[in-house]
Amino acid sequence: MKKYDVIVIGSGSGMNVVDEALRKKLKVALIEKGPLGGTCLNVGCIPSKMLVYPADRIMEIKEAKKLGIKAAITNIDFKKIMQRMHKVVNEGREQMKKEIKNIKKLDFYTEEGKFTDEYTLEVEGKKIKGNKIFIACGARPFIPPIKGIDKIDYYTNENILNIEKPPKEMIIIGGGYISVEYAHFFSAVGTKITILQSDKMLVPHLEPEIAGLLEKELKKRTEIRTGTKAVEVKKEGKHYLVTGEKKSGKKKSFKTEKIMVATGRKPNTDILQIKNTGVKTDEKGFIKTNKYLETNKKNIWAFGDVTGKQMFTHVANKEAEIAWKNASSKRKEKMDYSAIPFAVFTWPQIASVGITEKEAEEKYDNIITGKAYYSDIAKGDAMVEKKGFAKAMATKTNKLLGFHVIGPHAPILIQEVTNSIATKSLKPISKGLHIHPALTELITATLNNIQTKQ
Repeated sequence: MKKYDVIVIGSGSGMNVVDEALRKKLKVALIEKGPLGGTCLNVGCIPSKMLVYPADRIMEIKEAKKLGIKAAITNIDFKKIMQRMHKVVNEGREQMKKEIKNIKKLDFYTEEGKFTDEYTLEVEGKKIKGNKIFIACGARPFIPPIKGIDKIDYYTNENILNIEKPPKEMIIIGGGYISVEYAHFFSAVGTKITILQSDKMLVPHLEPEIAGLLEKELKKRTEIRTGTKAVEVKKEGKHYLVTGEKKSGKKKSFKTEKIMVATGRKPNTDILQIKNTGVKTDEKGFIKTNKYLETNKKNIWAFGDVTGKQMFTHVANKEAEIAWKNASSKRKEKMDYSAIPFAVFTWPQIASVGITEKEAEEKYDNIITGKAYYSDIAKGDAMVEKKGFAKAMATKTNKLLGFHVIGPHAPILIQEVTNSIATKSLKPISKGLHIHPALTELITATLNNIQTKQ
């Protein structure tokens, strides 16, 4: 049996640990059945944003009339859009392959690994053992038990990337961030989209006012059925029939050319046979970790999507950093989730950091809120942005709890607030001058509105 100082399972954020362990001249094994790069590079952040960006440009052209500009889209080269996306993804994979091939002190296993014991895995017909093990094996699309789903062909965020032409119509089952991003893309290129969302609102973890405006804007070009659970699907000629059910029991059928399922994520712990390690998981199979990213088993850490905490690449990369620090030094560091920003790249764009108003009310007494519209500032007014806004929650002592933006460049605007929440100081925002006229004035306008309520 081959023994290693460090075994890393997963080549997404797991590569951060591999790099650090190799710098320490440790004996390292990487297990990745492929493709290299994890969810982000292959079926997540990178390919989806390569598609969303052209969709953003399409929407800008369509909405140019509000600026007094008459513009028309004469052609959308769907094939070129997809080719460009695949080119970027393939180049990323090839670069990773090249880099790994040049690392002589790394043992790279390219088949599926399975635990046979606490610290032992079987891979490529061999058994290997690690003194320290880092599990970053990720997650895959969760497919709910919808009647007939196993008898039809459907898309997920993975195989949708291989589509060769946009369907005339498509139903997306699920209403989370993957759903609304792909609804934005496909509706922009001409597909008639219907979203069936079992929850009463789209992207339920968003601030409700934000989710409400998102639904209102998306409804201008898609059909959205919230509070409607998909309970059955079946093939009917060249089309599919999807049956949705309300909580009242009332059912309605929807006919469509294609179906996409975007109902959440399932951890890959079952494939890894994590039960053989004694590592504890929750009822959905996600690995339980403490604030130091440790599992209940000594010298086994887990991070990224497999823990089910906050499934974003920037979070996984930070978790990998923390896990490695805690594994390689006596001084432990906690993973802080209080200032995690995230974005939803739909139209309009959304970005948030911290907690929602409801969460703030549950944790603190007498919270105060502030709100400002893009149209309240000169730049937003120049853009004729009348609906987008930012909203903030704080305590009476000026502790900023959450900040939420919906509108142009929201993912960029949120960064300044993220830095302030992370450093627990509003001074960088209040002391630093903000360019006039620029969209960053939306941040100060929102915070100033909090202050006027005190």
